[in-house]
Amino acid sequence: METIGVLMTCPMYTYLEQELESRFRLFKLWQSNSKGEFLRTNQDKIKAIVGNTKIGADAELIDALPNLEIVASYSVGLDKIDLRKCEEKGIRVTNTPDVLTDDVADLAIGLILGVLRRICACDGYVRRGKWRAGDFELATKFSGKSVGIVGLGRIGSAIAKRADAFSCPVSYYSRTQKAHTGYKYFSNILDLAKNCQILVVACALTQETRHIINREVVDALGPEGILINIGRGAHVDEHELVSALLEGRLRGAGLDVYGNEPNVPEELFSLHNVVLQPHVGSDTIETSNAMADLVIRNLEAHFSNKPLSTPVI
Repeated sequence: METIGVLMTCPMYTYLEQELESRFRLFKLWQSNSKGEFLRTNQDKIKAIVGNTKIGADAELIDALPNLEIVASYSVGLDKIDLRKCEEKGIRVTNTPDVLTDDVADLAIGLILGVLRRICACDGYVRRGKWRAGDFELATKFSGKSVGIVGLGRIGSAIAKRADAFSCPVSYYSRTQKAHTGYKYFSNILDLAKNCQILVVACALTQETRHIINREVVDALGPEGILINIGRGAHVDEHELVSALLEGRLRGAGLDVYGNEPNVPEELFSLHNVVLQPHVGSDTIETSNAMADLVIRNLEAHFSNKPLSTPVI
């Protein structure tokens, strides 16, 4: 397979890059001064794209590669891939589900604890030597708080399981009610927001879920509510979120994703009721290795005419 051209869209993970380089003819899009010139020169050589949550495979890139056969995403999300275009052209698509579920769910719980128990603020209090002057102010309990989850797929279900361990009543909103969950289902996201204290966004990003967290939802969650987003930045109307936090219409937020990464609204930096993460939901050594291995397995299976491990199309 050393002659098969694979295009990596941006820097991702060293292990993945090394494994691709050892098995295929690897092209690195970011190393070219001119994307257009690079594609014109190499378009016939490339049969696969490896993308991620930053740069996937849009219609322009797909159309520029006449011999493209497969797009293997180093992520579970598919919003950076033009799935319709791939389907039209008979291009296979894979992603990396399951292997990252636990890490993302763990981080969601970590963000909840971070916001309610004010872990970051407490850390700064100790580091700045303020503890000598007196104890830190009281924080808020997590155990027993009602948790609402937007999207009860793999990750949402894993978050629910963890919230169960904290004796939290769990409810959820999704397009359809899930069988045999034991969790309360709301067919309207506003009703979910009104009936929980912590709202966790864990659904896929689609046209329907873009800005699913808007002013109405934030106000339904209310001034004692906590918003946690480990989905995609575009799930949340960021302007409305910032306004609600500044105006006290929302108690706090824990965010791993943003609307224009890596740019984060600067108004959030001074807020002590917000915990910010740099989109690291799946970024552990163990999971990154497993995701890379899954990308490789899918590519090798495709070019060996074997069934794909995690097919999307």
